Amino acid sequence: MEGNPLCRIDSTVCSDLAMAINKLREAGLSDVFHGKRFLVSGGAGFLGSWLVDTLYMLGAEKITVVDNLSTGSLDNIRHLLGTGRVELVDKPVEALSPVKGYDYVLHLAARPSPDDYMEHPVETLRASSLGTEVMLESARLSDAVFLLTSTSEVYGHAQVVPTPETYWGYVNPVGPRSCYDEGKRYAEALAMAYMRQYGLDVRISRIFNTYGPRLDWRSPGYGRVVVKFIAQALRGEPLTVHGTGRQTRSFLYVADNIEAHLRLLAPREELRGAIVNIGSSDEITILELAKLVLEITGSASGIVYLPPRPDDPPRRRPDITKARRLLDWKPQTTLQEGLRKTTRWIQNKILLPPK
Repeated sequence: MEGNPLCRIDSTVCSDLAMAINKLREAGLSDVFHGKRFLVSGGAGFLGSWLVDTLYMLGAEKITVVDNLSTGSLDNIRHLLGTGRVELVDKPVEALSPVKGYDYVLHLAARPSPDDYMEHPVETLRASSLGTEVMLESARLSDAVFLLTSTSEVYGHAQVVPTPETYWGYVNPVGPRSCYDEGKRYAEALAMAYMRQYGLDVRISRIFNTYGPRLDWRSPGYGRVVVKFIAQALRGEPLTVHGTGRQTRSFLYVADNIEAHLRLLAPREELRGAIVNIGSSDEITILELAKLVLEITGSASGIVYLPPRPDDPPRRRPDITKARRLLDWKPQTTLQEGLRKTTRWIQNKILLPPK
């Protein structure tokens, strides 16, 4: 396993990456990505940067990150840019011309926070439509494995909970969330069309709420609710709950998410064309989450209620039977443990003096 300069500046993330890599080693996958070349859109974002760090530690020869830093952060990958193995292309993914010479093409570029994508609906759709086509073309020219990170949002107001991959979804195609929901549904359809027409090796993950270090606690929305609650509690501010707080989510710690994605990229024929839910099977209400955060942080903050968000799904919980069977994977980090790790990370960030 290659060293990572990250370990000198962020011991929490480094430790979690090491644990994920140990799980991959136990599964016989630690050498699969050594010497390989990766094109990663959104690689400076939350999940993207965790993947880039892990691939670097696993010995990837070259990692090209395409990210205009609209939602990502240069701080997430700065430590790798001087190594000679990681480069940043600072532009929107849809502005990239298709490129070749890669073994894996990973398309993560997106605006996953509701407040953000509802404020930028056109850019959100462009990343999922034109951006997906650019990355698929790059994979086709390279004869590479293509990964699309999709979302639980494709299920909309799911009428089946826990929700399996076979569920087609119940989505408002013209509502305020449609730029993200329908964009991802289109991206999935385009990826599968490339597989059917060109024989491209396509894998699709449908990600449920994931949290942990590097998730921007300063942005609102359910995609950020865990870190938003933690930051509010640490600052002594009221925790802001939208609606009644009875709506549910299932929260997955980021290191478990990364392990699942790397298992999904394994060189196995049965993974071609696979669509897999990646999330926690434990369901919790937003109000219960707020109270748990107050308990873990020891904060005396109260809870205030804000108007409900438009088209907000009342329940969200994945059926991860397929991930257990196909990837031999299940979450390892309890919500309490993950919240404690994330709290320590945010606390350090809040207490650091401004640069």
